[in-house]
Amino acid sequence: MISKTLFPGRYVQGRGALSSLGGECSRLGRNAYVIASPYPRDRLLPSLLPGLKDQCGVVVESFGRECSDDEIKRLFRLFGKTGSDLVVGLGGGKTLDAAKAVADLAKVPSIMVPTIASTDAPCSSVCVVYSPEGIFKRADLLPRNPDAVIVDTRVMAEAPARFLAAGMGDALATWFEAESCRVKRAPNIAGEVGSMTAYALAKLCWDTLKDYGTAALASCSAQAVTPALERVVEANTLLSGLGFESAGLASAHSVHNGFTAIPETRNYYHGEKVAFGTLVSLFLTDKHPSVMDQVYGFCESVGLPTTLADLGLDGVTDQDLGRVAEKACAAGESMHNEPFETSPVVVADMIKAADAWGRNRKRISRAQPPSQASGC
Repeated sequence: MISKTLFPGRYVQGRGALSSLGGECSRLGRNAYVIASPYPRDRLLPSLLPGLKDQCGVVVESFGRECSDDEIKRLFRLFGKTGSDLVVGLGGGKTLDAAKAVADLAKVPSIMVPTIASTDAPCSSVCVVYSPEGIFKRADLLPRNPDAVIVDTRVMAEAPARFLAAGMGDALATWFEAESCRVKRAPNIAGEVGSMTAYALAKLCWDTLKDYGTAALASCSAQAVTPALERVVEANTLLSGLGFESAGLASAHSVHNGFTAIPETRNYYHGEKVAFGTLVSLFLTDKHPSVMDQVYGFCESVGLPTTLADLGLDGVTDQDLGRVAEKACAAGESMHNEPFETSPVVVADMIKAADAWGRNRKRISRAQPPSQASGC
């Protein structure tokens, strides 16, 4: 059986890593088309542009918030008018996915510059496409990974800590989904089975979150670059990116995709919904209660959702949960990589069970004195 492992061309991380952007641009092209989210365009680019323009031509275009087919087409159409031979994505996961898609259409290299550690999008060849309203449509596998990824941890430390926590929610799923794929011998994103390297990196991702997640979150809240922050940023970005793409996805991301059909969840980040999807997967895969306590405790320690109410779904109807489960179990979804039954009826029950466990933990925590409350 063939295994396939996918990597970005180069990964650069650390305080001040953005100083290498000009050199990476000149290595890969002569004229850079920078697709930037509004915040980094206004706050980050002004200080970067003088040095960048010393090494290559630069055209900047703002990202239109949603990685939809229409937005990708708009950005590609504008790219064609610039004479650029390189695409740079600057911003969050959806901005970077759109930049990857434009680079693929243009058949030029790409550089990803995440400004928040909230997803594992920067390193992967996957472009997740949504409707203009933010409903998940599909995940496109592009023929190449980004040529370079530049992660400046000073920038990550200055971003709201909720983004880092959401990234941990996305990364949390990596090992649990990889393990399901390993057991079933299910295909990874490239359509082959995962390698030993992919499964080992997925496990390292979870181990890093367990050991350093709370310290990294405290560091980010203080806008301090620490070894713990560096470790977790790498777990959120590189380890999770390599793990999900090369080991495979399963139910957690499918549950996320199902939640996008419910308008009330749209104020919550990708990783927050994936984190709850991971809790659902614990019931679906019949994990031991000790494992469940560990994962719920981790989520509580970094502020990730453990109940439906935490995702704006307090009082959600069975009909709406049925819609979530139907979408999560649609043909082609990674839900079917689980080595257990995954019908919509079963998944809806697992969502209810995950919510009930989370609510029970909250109730016990409130009832106990602080020194005895269930910990992390």
